[in-house]
Amino acid sequence: MNPPLTARNTKGAKDTKGAAVPLVPAAVAVGLWFIMFSPWTAPHLNFWLSMLFSACVLLSMSFGLGKDWKAQFSLTPRAVVVGILSAILLWGIFYLGNFFSNLLFDFARPQVHNIYGLRDGNNHGLIALELLLVIGPAETVFWQGFIQRKSMDALGAWPGFIVTTLIYAFAHIWSFNFMLLMAALVCGAFWGFMYMALKPRNLVPLLISHAAWDVMVFILFPII
Repeated sequence: MNPPLTARNTKGAKDTKGAAVPLVPAAVAVGLWFIMFSPWTAPHLNFWLSMLFSACVLLSMSFGLGKDWKAQFSLTPRAVVVGILSAILLWGIFYLGNFFSNLLFDFARPQVHNIYGLRDGNNHGLIALELLLVIGPAETVFWQGFIQRKSMDALGAWPGFIVTTLIYAFAHIWSFNFMLLMAALVCGAFWGFMYMALKPRNLVPLLISHAAWDVMVFILFPII
């Protein structure tokens, strides 16, 4: 039986009493991302409906298998400010990354355009709502609130952070899009480090950051 989260867990100390990296839920997520992004399956699906379904699966696994969720949600003015400012900072990082990638790699611009092509033929307002209310929050709850929390409890703060970041990035490998893979790696590291660094652990800044950044970079201020 897993022990309850306590103050000592928030410091990144190992918890060896029943704690384990949740590999099966992570593998389910990787499988869902394979279906959504692989060239063998993606052409036969509506990406945004598939993404909505996958987000619901992530939330179901998180709340069904995880515990002590109330302690991870603290809505404060500081949490809101940190969430908004971090989203702006991450957008700036991607803006610079896109600029230098275009200078260094001939394939960068076409691959980025392929990512933004997922918007084609879809209502941008509905996409924004889906990103803001479902996809962004679901990914944060699953990857940081569930996978990273369990991994940090089992392995320690830094190893748990690294393992979660690598699994999250790997889930995007099926797209065979280097720019998307690097974007996932940067985002996973950015939000994963935020989760690890914030004391006590609080998902609210990450929920705001992830959802706001999704809408900014994909709808409001696309980097293309």
